[in-house]
Amino acid sequence: MFNQPAPQLGNQYDDDDVLRDYLACTLPPEILRAIEPELKEMGELAGGPLYGFQRADRLSEPVHTPWDAWGNRIDHIELTPLWRAAEPLASRSGLIAIPYERKHGAWSRVHQFALAYLFTPSTDLYSCPLAMTDGAARTLSVCGNHALAGRALPHLTARDPKQFWTSGQWMTESTGGSDVGLSETVAQPGSDGQWRLFGHKWFTSAATSQMALTLARPEGNPVGGKGLALFYIEVRDEKGKLNGISVNRLKDKLGTRKVPTAELTLDGAIAIPVMGLTDGVKNIAPMLNVTRTWNSVSCVTYMRRAIALARDYAAKRFAFGSMLSEKPLHRDTLDGMQAEFEAAFHLTFFMVNLLGRIEAEEGSEADRELLRLLTPIVKLTTAKQCVAVCSEALECFGGAGYVEDTGLPALLRDAQVFSIWEGTTNVLALDALRVMHGASALNVFAATVKEATDRVTDASLAGAAAKANERFADAFAMVSNNAAGEQERNARRIALALGRSLALALLCSHAARSKRRSATQSALRFATQVA
Repeated sequence: MFNQPAPQLGNQYDDDDVLRDYLACTLPPEILRAIEPELKEMGELAGGPLYGFQRADRLSEPVHTPWDAWGNRIDHIELTPLWRAAEPLASRSGLIAIPYERKHGAWSRVHQFALAYLFTPSTDLYSCPLAMTDGAARTLSVCGNHALAGRALPHLTARDPKQFWTSGQWMTESTGGSDVGLSETVAQPGSDGQWRLFGHKWFTSAATSQMALTLARPEGNPVGGKGLALFYIEVRDEKGKLNGISVNRLKDKLGTRKVPTAELTLDGAIAIPVMGLTDGVKNIAPMLNVTRTWNSVSCVTYMRRAIALARDYAAKRFAFGSMLSEKPLHRDTLDGMQAEFEAAFHLTFFMVNLLGRIEAEEGSEADRELLRLLTPIVKLTTAKQCVAVCSEALECFGGAGYVEDTGLPALLRDAQVFSIWEGTTNVLALDALRVMHGASALNVFAATVKEATDRVTDASLAGAAAKANERFADAFAMVSNNAAGEQERNARRIALALGRSLALALLCSHAARSKRRSATQSALRFATQVA
């Protein structure tokens, strides 16, 4: 009896022409030489042992034990074997440390996220706690609270697994969801000078972290986001006892089932204000910029993984007289997916590069304006692309793509979270619209599209570059010519048009300087897919 061979992966760095081509065209040669060995090592792990571990660990999920045998409340959460292995690998590899060590200056974020891009799809979204840890580290590094930074940052950025901490991000409550200004968690000052938090957090990812940043309203503060404060919590004391925290339950989710997402009750949890007693929503901005970047990188690498498996399968699957990879229609389907992936890749790593320059204090005020607008746009654009590409990839396997023990359905289930975490598409579109109404962000965005397309001198790419400018002009007109209410109604269309126009411009710009012929093919194909 014939059995179709399962798709396989090779070294995920060596096999990724898009990543290697981008790094070769972008990084100074001496930096690429310095970091390439660790990228190769991570690529080998991602396509080999980690991928095998992931498949073997497919059915494992975290387990919550509320009580011990003697009736003591312990709220122990047992992580899955893969996650227990992922944490020391992440810390030793410096997945949080790299941008804070700044060994490669403004290029440190590119270095970090190239590694994270390789690590993420083989570790069942261990990027979730890493994203929040990175966001917390960034927030504490710029908050001006030197005591807190001195306490937590050495742990958050540690390369020693015994010293490494992850951080939670406890914002979501049943009252508000994305509207965190409706938070009902209350902060009360005690006679001992310590603040204690009381409330219910409806959705807290990575509930096993050693610390968390959360929002609460100091007693007497006004309603709304301005009346909230950002607080630092250490989850357990030195004896391992929970700090006024109860785990009500773990969430039963569509995907990301390895992530221990919990409902928590805070009943007198001791906490420390991070940046004063007001403006909590404003003060989480550094965290959101980082976590939304992680979300975008995760989208891109999930697309890459789905396509890699689909291409390997197509090279092995014989049907209707030839291999799938030889069928013009199937090749065309894969090419369309590839174009979406490459556009998302260049859009995302453009943002990564910009973030690194700003953190290294090499960015201008125009760069800061651009990043404020770019972050929500890139996040929402890549999230939508990821769901579409992963769905298409499952179709490429026929019935096997719908069968759980192939491991393939998890790609689509996990992909769906990217458009929900860190703000839904509509929430992010409104965020972007608010930034557009600021000083000059949209003008800077316009200049960025023009600069990218001006670098395209290859006649074969001229039409695609023109399409990028036309699509941007359509979005600009929707902002400029519509009343406020109409702008809000069109906010999603505007944001997606901006994201896809810049993605096309950057893809054309890269293709013009790349020696990889398929980069031009992807740019031309993506131009046909930009509505």
